[in-house]
Amino acid sequence: MKDTKQPIVEIRNLSKSYHRGAEIIPVLENISFDIPEGEFLALMGPSGSGKSTLLNLIAGIDKADSGTIQVSGLDITSLTETDLTRWRAVNVGFIFQFYNLIPVLTAFENVELPLLLTWLSRKERWEHVEAALHMVNLADRMDHYPGQLSGGQQQRVAIARAIVTDPTILVADEPTGDLDRTSAEDILGLMAILNREFGKTIIMVTHDPHAAEKAHIIRRLEKGILNVHA
Repeated sequence: MKDTKQPIVEIRNLSKSYHRGAEIIPVLENISFDIPEGEFLALMGPSGSGKSTLLNLIAGIDKADSGTIQVSGLDITSLTETDLTRWRAVNVGFIFQFYNLIPVLTAFENVELPLLLTWLSRKERWEHVEAALHMVNLADRMDHYPGQLSGGQQQRVAIARAIVTDPTILVADEPTGDLDRTSAEDILGLMAILNREFGKTIIMVTHDPHAAEKAHIIRRLEKGILNVHA
């Protein structure tokens, strides 16, 4: 059956270099590919291959030297820093390896943080946070602080925080890298559910071939060059 999914991310001729003193170090070279809406894609490659840089460019955290990235038809490479910050707040959910939770805030308060940048009322924020925590099966831990939660539970809180604004894309940088195998399986299963049942487009950087198997599409980077493996 022919795939009729439209691309939600369109990358064309993307290049990125970094400067180390007078030396220019190329990281990505002329990358072009599409990510269909509702897909679960894994970016793989050895350390230094440019996969985290590519993820950061797609998420609007970093700026490319040349080329374009369109997300839902919007060329984010043309946005000002101010507009890019606003765009990220609405359109991108972030899942990090080390959770990035604030220790002095409860699970509920950590998940609520992105909503404080919106016009939602306190009651609406509560409803959104409660729904997100239910989705990750942590509604009964909403009053717990990060230090009172296991690593897997903390990552679930981080995922709830990532999805609470109903973003266009979820970007995950080594989301299971700090977890034991059982917790990692739980997190990968949850991400698969978010993709399959809720239609979330997920872009995941991982070193772990087992984690990558959960994705529908794998893109491999070798020294900044893209190799495609379906």
